[in-house]
Amino acid sequence: MEHGTKANTLIEEQENSVEKVVIGDDVWIAAGAKILKGSIINNHAVIGAGAIVKGELPESSISVGVPAKVIKFRN
Repeated sequence: MEHGTKANTLIEEQENSVEKVVIGDDVWIAAGAKILKGSIINNHAVIGAGAIVKGELPESSISVGVPAKVIKFRN
């Protein structure tokens, strides 16, 4: 969820933006990783510690970094 940032408006009164997150089967999300709204992590993917996922990651991919990038695929 993301909230608006209008000046002179309390945070609790800001509009919220929500989108579905899809996480497939047999996915490993390491410690501290963040999955942003609207992201899709396909089956058998691995997300490295501290990564920030935005968008779609392919099946069996190993992704790390900010933003998360595919570095290789599982064998």
